[in-house]
Amino acid sequence: MFQIFDAVSDSSLAAERLAALRVRMARSNIDALIVPRTDAHQGEYIPASEERLAWLTGFAGSAGTAIIATEKAALFVDGRYTVQARSEVDAKLIDIVPMAEKKAEDWLAEELPDGAKVGFDPKLFTLAQIQRLKRRLADKKIKVAAVSPRSNLIDALWRKPERPDPPSGAIVPHPVSLAGESAADKISAVQARLKTRGLDAVVLTSRESIAWLFNLRGSDVKHTPVFSAFAIVHQRARPELFVETSKLGAAARKSLTPVAKIAGYDTFEERLKDLKAASKKVGLDPTTASYAIAARLGGARRIVRFSDPCVAPRAIKNAAEIAGTRAAHARDGVAVARFLAWLDDNAGSGEIDEITAAQTLEGFRHHTGELKEISFDTIAGSGPNGAIVHYRVNAKTNRKLKPGELFLVDSGAQYADGTTDITRTVAIGKPTNDMRRHFTLVLKGNIAIDTACFPKGTRGRDLDSLARNPLWQAGLDYDHGTGHGVGSYLSVHEGPVAISRTNAEFVKPGMILSNEPGYYRAGRYGIRIENLVLVKEPEIPKGGERPMMSFETLTLAPIDRRLIDVGLLTRAERVWVDAYHARVQKMLQPLLDKPTKAWLKAACAPL
Repeated sequence: MFQIFDAVSDSSLAAERLAALRVRMARSNIDALIVPRTDAHQGEYIPASEERLAWLTGFAGSAGTAIIATEKAALFVDGRYTVQARSEVDAKLIDIVPMAEKKAEDWLAEELPDGAKVGFDPKLFTLAQIQRLKRRLADKKIKVAAVSPRSNLIDALWRKPERPDPPSGAIVPHPVSLAGESAADKISAVQARLKTRGLDAVVLTSRESIAWLFNLRGSDVKHTPVFSAFAIVHQRARPELFVETSKLGAAARKSLTPVAKIAGYDTFEERLKDLKAASKKVGLDPTTASYAIAARLGGARRIVRFSDPCVAPRAIKNAAEIAGTRAAHARDGVAVARFLAWLDDNAGSGEIDEITAAQTLEGFRHHTGELKEISFDTIAGSGPNGAIVHYRVNAKTNRKLKPGELFLVDSGAQYADGTTDITRTVAIGKPTNDMRRHFTLVLKGNIAIDTACFPKGTRGRDLDSLARNPLWQAGLDYDHGTGHGVGSYLSVHEGPVAISRTNAEFVKPGMILSNEPGYYRAGRYGIRIENLVLVKEPEIPKGGERPMMSFETLTLAPIDRRLIDVGLLTRAERVWVDAYHARVQKMLQPLLDKPTKAWLKAACAPL
């Protein structure tokens, strides 16, 4: 199995660890230390050996920042993790602060005296983050100082055998038949952009960008097929890839040799010095490259702000990637349908628990014969656990599925031809009227996104309120974004576009986004309905004048009809549900065994 269910969160040693850290802070004359949940590549997902925030505080979420001051400490989390953080972190030691209420830099300005010193590891923060922090604290003359990257204060405490070894999995080629474009062509396109901007080179730090550019995949990060590496792409010479060379087998070396120079991972920093000495004009993305890299290149005045040139093209999927993701979703739909049929047959007994459900779903995906990995730890939340947005079941929290409750299962798979992400909320036994009402309001929001038509120039934030409006009309809402980008056999969370209140990026044809409004009643249940959608090329609607983009739904799995209050749906919404279910049945039925076919027919019956 790809998912394990050990309790990864442990705050029992937090007091001891915080005390030891404060001793080292005092030796370094630091009044406060900022501890992010990231590593030198600034990705959302990181290897176990880089989980410093979890080790220190017990918080196991994928986003958060802690500030440890001499007398106080605080953990800053977004709306996905407020409930989880309170259950994992000792509130007597560390305050839990929702980011929507207060930002970390504001807390520092309020809590620290004038002239205090704030320390940070320059490898773990971007240039933009530190510039913003310095501006915020300037009025109080609070100094923001980089701790030597070779003496991270937590690394000095977190050592073997307690600390996991760095990952050492093999790097393998990703075939052009699935990538849709050769590495040579991708590199040429990046070099053309460098020429246009008058740059000699660009430094790449994102694992996803590097994997995409060189058509390689790895296993350094759990559930995400990437590897740790840096790259320098030159305008007039072959790119340099800095990677642990022991990970490169014969096939990977063969694919790389014609297009790149291979160098050791540890030689990257010295190579930056060479670029600086040669007075090269180097592009650097201040939102993804670390402060340490900028310092090696000579500071902000010696580098050019230049967005990672791989982010936009990898978000817009080509024909091969689109064909691949359609095939992956059909395959995944078979696995999910078999799981939902099994769930209907067994969950009512009261003997099925969250771990068994997650393992069974992964097993059905294994049965496809194509599963490379799951795309994230399955969120399998029964009853009140479903109200924890990013709940991760473990042996301590495992709960049985009980009649009269809801079960929320958010899961995904990594196939060589595509990445999937789907959420279904299922009634165990007879649902209450409140459950059906809330579910239907969420469904109305999902349909609003799915049926949206929008012109060129539409941004992610322009679409977000469409999904929330049915809930807003009822005085309800949810504290997470409505959708995120999804990679092609890469990260299940991909920029630059998201359907959220804050995202100002343009939505473009070829992008794959999630559509996942929700509602969460703390202590009772959670509801989320998630499909992945592909942004279609603009067309002029019948009788219209201007071209409009729209969505194609990729996900193929029934929506629980028992939870739909048909009286709350408009006629158009009822037509959408029936049409979606008819398509699901048409696509999946030929691929299913006889018992599951019968279940699917009933699950997809017209409203």
